Amino acid sequence: MAAYVIADVEILDSVKFQEYASLVPATIEEYGGKYIVRGGTIEEAEGDWKPSRIVVIEFENMSQLKKWYHSQEYSGPMQLRHESSDTNAIFVEGV
Repeated sequence: MAAYVIADVEILDSVKFQEYASLVPATIEEYGGKYIVRGGTIEEAEGDWKPSRIVVIEFENMSQLKKWYHSQEYSGPMQLRHESSDTNAIFVEGV
């Protein structure tokens, strides 16, 4: 079953975040993932959630997603993300 990272990212340091953004795609691809949503216009429909930037990444399954997230390849970029943004993220299985 496919698994997804869904993240709401508030960028605090655009220069450092740009470095992060340039490094991450190769790590995602290495683990078989692909971007479904990466930024873009947000239109509020219901509720009071006010996300800054939405990212959705699809992996073959939850195991592969977690291998990527906890990988050596992603650890450096993840540190850059922590230094340059505030992020809320979930992992969810889907169809």
